[in-house]
Amino acid sequence: MCKILVTDGMNKNAIDNLRKLNIDVEHKFYDGLELGEKLKDKDILVVRSKNIITKEIIDKACEGNTLKLIIRSGVGLDNIDVKYANEKGIKVLNTPNASTRSVAELTIGQIITLSRFINIANVTMREGQWNKKQYVGTEIFGKTLGIIGLGRIGKTVAKMAHALGMNIIYYDILGEMEGYEDYKFCSFEEVLKRADFLTIHIPLERGQGYLIGTKEFNMMKDRVYFINHARGGLVCEKALIKALDTGKIEAAALDVYEDEPNVNLELVNHPMVSTTPHLGASTVEAQERIGREIVKIIYNFLVEEKVIDDDMQIAL
Repeated sequence: MCKILVTDGMNKNAIDNLRKLNIDVEHKFYDGLELGEKLKDKDILVVRSKNIITKEIIDKACEGNTLKLIIRSGVGLDNIDVKYANEKGIKVLNTPNASTRSVAELTIGQIITLSRFINIANVTMREGQWNKKQYVGTEIFGKTLGIIGLGRIGKTVAKMAHALGMNIIYYDILGEMEGYEDYKFCSFEEVLKRADFLTIHIPLERGQGYLIGTKEFNMMKDRVYFINHARGGLVCEKALIKALDTGKIEAAALDVYEDEPNVNLELVNHPMVSTTPHLGASTVEAQERIGREIVKIIYNFLVEEKVIDDDMQIAL
């Protein structure tokens, strides 16, 4: 019987479907070497962002010689040592499509939140303050949205923002995208210099340093609205705090942080920061899609490994 460990949450329907395939599913959080120990008799591991899958965990798991597949529930693989896992004969996959719309909608929501002081006005109203004159916002119609990374999420953000009347400029490492003539491709530096609102949608490559630090903030216009819903390690938080304090950045929205869940309290308590605890994929619909995608990945893997027969697909 195939044995799966799910450490950090999974849609109930997905777990039920896996069990219909006669799969033993353990749904419990473990971390560190304890996780490695628990993986000695498991065939598949499913994680989200809470676990960091290191060489040490992989080595401990490999003592059992059963682990064949690690699935990252969501976008990105930066919390898994993919190269080392592959060297040990373990395949690593993720679910890049399922959370696209949820992350994009959160981004649009934060663009509007920042432009109208919704986050801080909500706080001060609860404190009995009536700061009507202090919170004079700006319309997003006609403003320039700069997008770093025009992948699945970036494209969806661009489509929504363009429908709201924003002008879209973008930079992507792959260059100019065909079929997106309504948006203007620019160099990375040009996007930084021209954007009224700036949002990041690229993966994190550990060891590559910050994408946005003091130098990059200084390139931007004064009073830019900044959104990071990609990965915390892409942005230097100390430099962001300084940019907020000097007014270089008018306001920032963050869903990701350099050290999660031990976030920088100076940053998240800043009056011009709107924060959420990594909620990009936290919608009912996204979790259902992620669950279905995980089941499909596991099913296809087990068929390839000849663990189950293809005619069991009816259980999906």
